[in-house]
Amino acid sequence: MLPTIAIVGRPNVGKSTLFNRMTKTRAALVHDLPGLTRDRHYGRGRQGEREFIVIDTGGFEPVAKTGIEKEMARQAEAAIAEADAVVFIVDGRDGLAPQDRVIADTLRRSGRPVIVAVNKAEGLARERVTAEFHELALGEPVPISAAHGENCRELVDEALAMAGATHDDVQDDDDEAAGIKVAIVGRPNVGKSTLVNTLLGEERVIAFDQPGTTRDSIALPFERDGRRYTLIDTAGVRKRGKVVETIEKFSVLKTLQAIEDCNVAILLLDATADVSEQDAHIASYILEAGRAVVVGVNKWDAATPDQRDTAKRDISRKLAFLDFADIREISAREGKGVKMLMKSVDAAYAAAMAKLPTPKLTRALQAAIERQQPARAGMVRPKMRYAHQGGHNPPVVVIHGTSLDAVSDAYRRYLEHFFAATFKLRGTPLRIQFKTGANPYAGSASRR
Repeated sequence: MLPTIAIVGRPNVGKSTLFNRMTKTRAALVHDLPGLTRDRHYGRGRQGEREFIVIDTGGFEPVAKTGIEKEMARQAEAAIAEADAVVFIVDGRDGLAPQDRVIADTLRRSGRPVIVAVNKAEGLARERVTAEFHELALGEPVPISAAHGENCRELVDEALAMAGATHDDVQDDDDEAAGIKVAIVGRPNVGKSTLVNTLLGEERVIAFDQPGTTRDSIALPFERDGRRYTLIDTAGVRKRGKVVETIEKFSVLKTLQAIEDCNVAILLLDATADVSEQDAHIASYILEAGRAVVVGVNKWDAATPDQRDTAKRDISRKLAFLDFADIREISAREGKGVKMLMKSVDAAYAAAMAKLPTPKLTRALQAAIERQQPARAGMVRPKMRYAHQGGHNPPVVVIHGTSLDAVSDAYRRYLEHFFAATFKLRGTPLRIQFKTGANPYAGSASRR
């Protein structure tokens, strides 16, 4: 197994910046504002031939008794329990804070190997910036600059040594990263994190009765019925006018990136609330990205008969453009309907990755034309000769012929629906591309 390193510390000391440095990504949100990271965030790092797992955590306040701070502390404590070594990051500019002492006491009780990283130490003498942190009695502090990369390699080397990592421990394991990438998206407070926790069978992300609790996108490996998945819990996407905090602007971006990166998106709706314009916007993001999708209507058990009827009408009317997607009524909290939801996810993924042989595609194209020919454009009627597959996720059908630039959008949609029905591609959009061949007689009159 890969060694696991957890990064902990009080708010705004640079934990997410160090996480991004160690994983060589921008996967964690970084901003000069305390409390940006709230859940455990996992990433894979590499140093030379050695690989490891890094866990980013929210601001750690062990003495918090209520509210979101308590939930964040629980997530940090879970990360410490999972880790083989802990990087305790402190702020070299601010100096030793009372909260640092409280965290140090908690880390000592955990029994995990700990290395103190004194961040923001660029331009400062090593002995001077680390001096007061010896009071924590957690070994020799290492001065670093997460933003500039100073001494970060030394820090990782020491953390891996503490974790007992060897070359044998850190072999590449492609199977670990394999699986269907499923992004769970929707408006704030529809139950996305509750659904993730239900699927995983543990409280891996904070589920809190407050819109906007999740601010980052959290990727979580997961196995169900012998099949591998990566679940991506995302921040709720609010209406544009309500995205006033810089945090939420980042969160929307991370949600859209999650849609772009996933294989299947679960669009989660709230059965007790009307399907809003914002739900339709999120659905349109999924469709524009060409991602397979399953619509999950959550809180079905809590909805009244009138609310259920309204939800069905709204979905049929406002999300009509997702008519290719399965709609599943579920209760994420109770686990009801989740099995059928994941069955639809599997089917949508299979459709998105389906292989469509050229002979069958061409025969289907001929059958579609026999049923309904493309309309003339002036004196010209488009002629379609054969079709082949041009891509997956979503499936792309490339049609070759002449005068295909005259094909109307309505006929393109007709072909998309015809191919989807013929090949039973439920749960995924399908794209049609036209390629017009050169006319061998073009210009022949001028040569006479």
